[in-house]
Amino acid sequence: MLEIVFWLGLAIIVYAYLGYGFVLWLLVRIKRWIYSPRPLSSHALPEVTFIVCAFNEEDWMARKIANSLSLDYPRHLIHFWFVTDGSDDQTPQIVAQYPYPADVQWKLLHQPERQGKIAAFQRAMELVKTPVVVSTDANTFVNREAIHRLVSHFNDPDVGAVAGEKRISMSEKEDASSAGEGIYWRYESLLKKWDAELWTVVGAAGELFALRTNCYEAVPADTLVEDFYMTMRIAQRGYKVAYAPDAWASERSSATVGEEMKRKVRIAAGGLQAIVRLAPLLNPFRYGVLSFQYISHRVLRWTLAPLFLPVLLIINTILAFQGKPFYQLLLAGQILFYLAALLGWFLEQRKLKVKVLFVPYYFCLMNWAMYAGLARLLRGRQSVIWEKAKRAEF
Repeated sequence: MLEIVFWLGLAIIVYAYLGYGFVLWLLVRIKRWIYSPRPLSSHALPEVTFIVCAFNEEDWMARKIANSLSLDYPRHLIHFWFVTDGSDDQTPQIVAQYPYPADVQWKLLHQPERQGKIAAFQRAMELVKTPVVVSTDANTFVNREAIHRLVSHFNDPDVGAVAGEKRISMSEKEDASSAGEGIYWRYESLLKKWDAELWTVVGAAGELFALRTNCYEAVPADTLVEDFYMTMRIAQRGYKVAYAPDAWASERSSATVGEEMKRKVRIAAGGLQAIVRLAPLLNPFRYGVLSFQYISHRVLRWTLAPLFLPVLLIINTILAFQGKPFYQLLLAGQILFYLAALLGWFLEQRKLKVKVLFVPYYFCLMNWAMYAGLARLLRGRQSVIWEKAKRAEF
């Protein structure tokens, strides 16, 4: 029985982190062989509302406005909305006093009370009149062609939302968690590309995404990862979430490991909350390929894979002490992996960077965050009004 549980756990862990990528690649290759991809048709450009939700972003706001105004999209078709609810620094004043060109359509939405990002976004959505909305974070920089690339996917009537690509801008001096974050997001971007080609992206990141206004529905006010939940609800209703890797938002990595853990724990808590609220998607008989993608790409990573990691180590130790050479070899491999992660942590505390240790260190951080996120969610201590993680300066 121990051996059965061991191999089941190992299979789930390998599949969740690596195997799904291989299976997805294979399915996409088969689909390309059977179906020729349809080129995106060209239609008149839609009017767009470009929403930036910002809380106490005075260090970034002027640069974000300048970046937004540099977008290569007709000025008469884009409305720039900056929502600064709850900000008690200079963020609203920077938006109000910025020297906008005369032909720019802009609006400041501000209220003193802070109710969280989702409340701010939904307050703006109630006023939107354009057929398309683009959302981006205040501490990210977007490429000039981003809106063109995003809205082109809406020429397909089956597309309800479009995920842009998140990029982590790093320097050689970044710490291990930062480098691990960059590696993780490069892998995630590849999976999103294949997910979209097979059927749909499994949730968009809040750094940059677009949606049809008429596909939007208000989400519960206590939703912790609103971008993921919002776009998954669109997919649940039968629309596709497309992927635009040529529309990207670049941001710096977290300033420290502690700052990165703030993000990871909040995202972990939000992911587990979303699994409960999106429970119908676990039924492949109803949702087919979407369920397969959702379970493989998200659910296993957020539940069974982290759960099996300590179980696997304990069972492996028992089997190894029964004198079974093969399990002794596997145990040695596990111990070396965790020692590499521990050494990565130890060296980082002393400002020493060894890139080969970045992956095991970041892998352990992510999975530890899942346990911390679960504990926080169960205790009801994760609020939508969360403490921002500080980012490294550009």
